Amino acid sequence: MHEVTFLQDLAIVMVVAGLVTVLFHRLKQPVVLGYVVAGVIIGPHTPPFPLISDQHTIQTLSELGIIFLMFSLGLEFTLGKLREVGATALIAALSAIVVMVWGGYWVGRAFGWGTMDCIFLGAILSISSTTIIVKALQGLGKTKEKFATLIFGILIVEDILAIIMIALLSGFATSGSFSARDVAITVIKLGAFLVTLFVAGLIIVPRLLNYVAKFKSNEMLLVSVLGLCFGVSLLAVKLNYSVALGAFLIGTIVAEARQIGRIETLMTPVRDMFSAVFFVSIGLLINPALIWQYALPILVITVVVILGQAITCSVGAFVAGNDMRTSLRVGMGLAQIGEFSFIIASLGLSLNVTSEFLYPIAVAVSGITTLIAPYLIKSSDALVGAFDRTAPPLLKNYLDLYTRWVGALGQNGTENVPFRFVRKLGWQIGLNVILVTAIFIAAAYFQRRFPAVWPQLPEGENGVKALLWLGAMLFSLPILIAIFRKMQALSMLLSEVSVTRSAAGGQTAMLRAIVSNTILALGCTALVFLILMLSSTILPSWNVFLVLALIAIAGAILLRRSAIRIYAKGQVALRETLSQPPEPRHSMPSPALPSLLSAASLRSIMISPGSPAAGRLIGELRLRSETGASVVGIERDGSSILNPGPDEELRPGDSVLLLGSSEQLRAAAALLHAEENSANWRPYDPA
Repeated sequence: MHEVTFLQDLAIVMVVAGLVTVLFHRLKQPVVLGYVVAGVIIGPHTPPFPLISDQHTIQTLSELGIIFLMFSLGLEFTLGKLREVGATALIAALSAIVVMVWGGYWVGRAFGWGTMDCIFLGAILSISSTTIIVKALQGLGKTKEKFATLIFGILIVEDILAIIMIALLSGFATSGSFSARDVAITVIKLGAFLVTLFVAGLIIVPRLLNYVAKFKSNEMLLVSVLGLCFGVSLLAVKLNYSVALGAFLIGTIVAEARQIGRIETLMTPVRDMFSAVFFVSIGLLINPALIWQYALPILVITVVVILGQAITCSVGAFVAGNDMRTSLRVGMGLAQIGEFSFIIASLGLSLNVTSEFLYPIAVAVSGITTLIAPYLIKSSDALVGAFDRTAPPLLKNYLDLYTRWVGALGQNGTENVPFRFVRKLGWQIGLNVILVTAIFIAAAYFQRRFPAVWPQLPEGENGVKALLWLGAMLFSLPILIAIFRKMQALSMLLSEVSVTRSAAGGQTAMLRAIVSNTILALGCTALVFLILMLSSTILPSWNVFLVLALIAIAGAILLRRSAIRIYAKGQVALRETLSQPPEPRHSMPSPALPSLLSAASLRSIMISPGSPAAGRLIGELRLRSETGASVVGIERDGSSILNPGPDEELRPGDSVLLLGSSEQLRAAAALLHAEENSANWRPYDPA
């Protein structure tokens, strides 16, 4: 009967959620608020009796809502946007976390709670809810605005910092002190995971989706995308990271694919269904009786969250160089706590270091701030207007002057060409070192599982270590050779910068050689020590290790050219992914009025092998936005494609039918390098 119970519970959730959200829509209230209210109505704490029999099943479905919501956010939040808001996100997130941890600690002290309760309360209040804020912004239609992009960046940085915070709290709760070693290991593993996922994903995923898209099947594309989404989310969970972080990261990678517009269209209904279940599940957790029992602490903590998050995030965004209007809207949009607060509160209970009342208080504060969050976002414009009207002119002038000054630093900051290359080489070496670190971390991870897969391996544990170490070295070989070559270039560049002809005279060449060789030797020594340190858990006995080291050195000499080619191909693939023009998200032409179409004409042009359109998607050409003309048909190999979508690839020999005015058609022909042929022109007949 479990199937009937599950179906009954899901039906109740969706029916009540549908009715309540229709009511909220008619009342012009945020839809996410309706979902939460629906959860309260059908929850186990609402009389006369609970409507949900298996709340655990609904909670499981809500995890799917988190995955789809964060994946959809990743599809909109591309790597380019992440780079744009990087400084603002880091400054605002750090300031908010530090201030809120401090504020939460002293609020707990004011209520006479224990030290651990106060520390965990500060951590609970420091992380805003990504899923809830994203859904609120989507419901208000503000996800494309600048302040929303900044909010997304801050939320992602907070999620990453939350992972480190959880590791710190776990160590502190068990030992009573913070371990620098544990923090360093956590940061290194997290960095290796992020960099490896991005690099490997950007090389593999867009090409995989391009291949799947050739079959012109929405079903195949959707299933492939869902497989990537769940696979990376599972990988994140297996590595003790947040499922939300894994879903977001693979979303940003998929966003670099050429079919992003089509993928977004396919994912929207799936996301909306499961995200509704997620927000209903939050309402299920809200116990009105507990809210009344702890009314004063909940009220005080709610005020601290709203004011603290709003002020600290606004100040952080402003310090990073954003204008006051944008900064205030960012702060108002982040005044909320959510899923990470539940995780941190549950951690305290599982470790038996916090009181039982802390978890229901965290749930209640999250529920109340969830109800308030959409109204805060909606009222941010009114707050900005009030500030503009009431702030002293001198203060506004100083704030504007600071914003322009920070902006000028970013735009006009000059840097010598040699130092720019030094910085670029340094970043490349650091990135490659992280990739090598990830490979050896993976080898150490497999060491604990290898005996179960191959229990009869010769030499036992020593044989396992030898095999894993040699495998890690061979996988790292192209990257290690690239690091060595980049260190060579960096050492030569540094020697030329540090030893000038005016100062060294006739000994310039000799001194530069000494400096270059010294830097290279130090770099190679550091690289060897790094490999030994990373290999500490998988190093075999010394006699076996020496043999393996000689094999690795011989392999590096013999396979050097092949390794360089492999690395170069990966580098080219990564650059191609990042440099390809993004496909417009909503590029389908909107219906035009007959009065406008009466002045339009149709024209047929031929795509030549040398045309810039050959081999590219219609969406990539941005023909409509650049010229105003639209592709309404393609004739290919005797067959016709009517109203092709933005993901249709144009091929040499295609006869393309364009719709537009005379000027628009000429501009389109020039853009596609097509020859003028007025005989192909004919007026468009709307009938």
